[in-house]
Amino acid sequence: MKALVLIDYTFDFVVGKLPCGEPAVAIETRISELTSDFVDKGEFVVMAVDLHEEGDPYHPETKLFPPHNIRGTMGRELYGNLKKVYEANIEAIYWMDKTRYSAFCGTDLEQRLRARGIQELHLAGVCTDICVLHTAVDAYNKGFSLVIHADAVASFDERGHAWALQHFEQTLGAKVVRDWKN
Repeated sequence: MKALVLIDYTFDFVVGKLPCGEPAVAIETRISELTSDFVDKGEFVVMAVDLHEEGDPYHPETKLFPPHNIRGTMGRELYGNLKKVYEANIEAIYWMDKTRYSAFCGTDLEQRLRARGIQELHLAGVCTDICVLHTAVDAYNKGFSLVIHADAVASFDERGHAWALQHFEQTLGAKVVRDWKN
């Protein structure tokens, strides 16, 4: 069994307060198609979405990044067509708030995956070298096999993106695919 974990493809991370910019805009169609494909096949789909509270002085990211993905703001909304895909399939997609880089940290993700007998995780979203990377490392350490969709991940840092793709493959043993239909 496999699942798709879609990480942080929100307005703030694509074009908003902490944007990946054009690289993230460029993957919008692929992310929407990939999500629809998994839903259509009845696979488990997780929308792992960063959540921050306004003015939280205790969150470690407060010192590193400007405020982003604040509860109740437009910045937390899914970006572009993915929002429509989610709304059309709201019963089939599990929305999961996360407050750290990894989708596993402080969430019930592992429990939900294990309950469904899922062994293979497909990852997509932003940022390749931050939240996607940290989620992949945790998944690897928990024994999941990984598939990273290179045409459905992006970062604001081109070198970090390239490094992370190489790291997924060479250090985590992930399959990095460039065309998910093949």
